[in-house]
Amino acid sequence: MGGKKLVEKNLNSIVKKQPFHDYANWWKLGNALSEFMSDSIISQWAKLHHNNSDFGLVKNEVSEYLKVVYGRKARVSLVEDFVNKTFSYPIQSGEFDALSYSFYRSAFQLIENHIKEYDHSLTRERRLFTKRAGKIFFQQVHNHLNLELPLDLKNEPSFLQLKDYLQNLGIFLKTQGYLRDHFEFKFELDIEYAGKRIVQTESAFLDNLENNGIAYALYEMGYPAILPSAVYLYHTIGEAQHHSSRTIEEVFERMGYEARETDDFDPMAYPSNRVIEFWEIRKLKG
Repeated sequence: MGGKKLVEKNLNSIVKKQPFHDYANWWKLGNALSEFMSDSIISQWAKLHHNNSDFGLVKNEVSEYLKVVYGRKARVSLVEDFVNKTFSYPIQSGEFDALSYSFYRSAFQLIENHIKEYDHSLTRERRLFTKRAGKIFFQQVHNHLNLELPLDLKNEPSFLQLKDYLQNLGIFLKTQGYLRDHFEFKFELDIEYAGKRIVQTESAFLDNLENNGIAYALYEMGYPAILPSAVYLYHTIGEAQHHSSRTIEEVFERMGYEARETDDFDPMAYPSNRVIEFWEIRKLKG
């Protein structure tokens, strides 16, 4: 699983190398998802060092992305509608793909341009930006679904509660259009990774976590709306948005665990209908 990160020089070259013809027909995103995404992305983008909140630059990026990737013109008010959470005309999947690409590309470039004003490496700071946005999105979805998380994962009832929580999160992501047709976060796996075979039954998850210090999971997605832009950001800048992954990461962090996809995950390595992340889960120190 995973692959080598290859950074292309520009969007045009990577689109020619990896077009997404199966994303040509757009679908509607739910207003709740669009609103929560707007809040989580815009709030963190606006806080970046030396960001004068120039939406004109983002609008130009959105227009260029839609032209190059989808061969379409951007709606005149698309960026303003997203920023102001005005969804009388619902955001379409390709439009959100372009918005996500453009705001995250802007954020990643702002961080790079002023990296001396940050505490960590460029790679780390970009990832922290995605985490901050994911925390806000998580809190909004959490409140919207009105579900309870277990305090920890020390027994079977808490594990069942976590699985129920993730199932409801997946239903939200599908019904709101972030994922077109598939969500599964599973704890049973049998894979080859980094030269070794990793086998885990669902019943062994808690034991691995408690006694081995590490347990595993697979996150499967069917047609995530941002797959094209995730591929294009990863292969032009070296980091992707990971909207839903950072949300699930926050789910585990609230219970006292560090959970995330492996660093070598490359979204280009999978078909659109079954994108798979391999996750490692550990107890947080301290």
